[in-house]
Amino acid sequence: MAARTAASREKIFYGWWIVLVAAIGLSVGYGPIVTFTFGVFFKPLSQEFGWNRAQVSLAFSLSLLVLSFGLPFIGRFVDRLGARKVIVPSVLLFGLSVMSFALLSSQLWVLYAIYIALGLTGGGTAPVPYSNVISHWFDKRRGLALGVVMVGLGLSAFVMPSLAQWLIEIGGWRWAYVCIGVMVIVIAAPVVALFLTETPQMLGLAPDGEPVAATAAQESQKAGVSFHEARSTSTFWVMVSAFFLMSVAIHGCLIHLAPLLTDRGISPQGAAFATSLLGGALLLGRVGAGYLLDHLRATTVAVGFFSGATVGFILLWSGASGTLAFLASFLVGLGMGAEGDIIAYLVSRYFGLRAFGEIYGYAFGTFTLGGVVGPLLMGIGFETTGSYHLVLGAFVGVSLIAVALMTRLGPYRTWTAIPAASPAL
Repeated sequence: MAARTAASREKIFYGWWIVLVAAIGLSVGYGPIVTFTFGVFFKPLSQEFGWNRAQVSLAFSLSLLVLSFGLPFIGRFVDRLGARKVIVPSVLLFGLSVMSFALLSSQLWVLYAIYIALGLTGGGTAPVPYSNVISHWFDKRRGLALGVVMVGLGLSAFVMPSLAQWLIEIGGWRWAYVCIGVMVIVIAAPVVALFLTETPQMLGLAPDGEPVAATAAQESQKAGVSFHEARSTSTFWVMVSAFFLMSVAIHGCLIHLAPLLTDRGISPQGAAFATSLLGGALLLGRVGAGYLLDHLRATTVAVGFFSGATVGFILLWSGASGTLAFLASFLVGLGMGAEGDIIAYLVSRYFGLRAFGEIYGYAFGTFTLGGVVGPLLMGIGFETTGSYHLVLGAFVGVSLIAVALMTRLGPYRTWTAIPAASPAL
């Protein structure tokens, strides 16, 4: 019987079922539900209440800002309480926050309050708690596992805008928000509550599927450094600085891609295709980066994807249109897709799993903060100069700095036991 159980575990390691659970949870998390449907609801809200674009855009910026500062606290709660105890209540509150749009009035502060609530509750539905779980389940194939998990987010980001638009057409924007909020709760909450096992040690396994002794399992959970130890290293600050700079440039191009291309004479349909191409490249970047992380040094993978995105920025800065504009969109999308996987992977390798949630929360929060700054800089640059040229040139510069920073990260360590002292990073 024991041999049969071991054989079944070898055929399909249970960690891959955890990957599926995490992918389902992320598919109805903050990114697909808030970020990628924002543009769909933009005009209906403006037309209903007479708000201008700047007023509506501020709501999203406030939400993302709150999310960015809240992610480190989410990570700390995950480290102390466990991922499931954070994800399930977050999903319920997040879904209710989405549904509360049905009560939206013409008072602008109500819109801002709802988006702030989405930022407060959305952290527990974002990659931080799920990546924590996956990093415990996988070691040798951690990169691929993280990449596959993020595919759930990417596929939903591709589907959700069209689904939201269809719901608006058949029942109005209030109905659409209610349906999406119900979907968040019905899909994520039961799946996570019933099927998310947080560590392989709970099933007598080690990362990648090998049985382990209880003592070894306990030790593996403590391997690594605390956040206070991590933040005292240059490695931490070099890493988060690089990802912040790339996030500024990538998000700035993503949000303003359609108007940028239509300004150059590309049709609205062509601009939409370029945006879809970016989304497709994002999916490819997630899986491709995940696979490569298990076979190459993470810093090498990061430099490769960052350099590709930099080429995309250069093409856009040079005034590319037509085929070159589509190539630029693809390269930027690859860079965006790779970042989420690489951040989590680097945190686990440089700092271990002892305080992974909190450290990753700070790193990913810095990344999302770049998503606030980049689009804002593009908007200011366009309003000031009448074009995006100056800001795009700056994006080329900051992306080159990010590439250089990644080359400064030294060797990382695979954590397998409790360190006697904080490692020199």
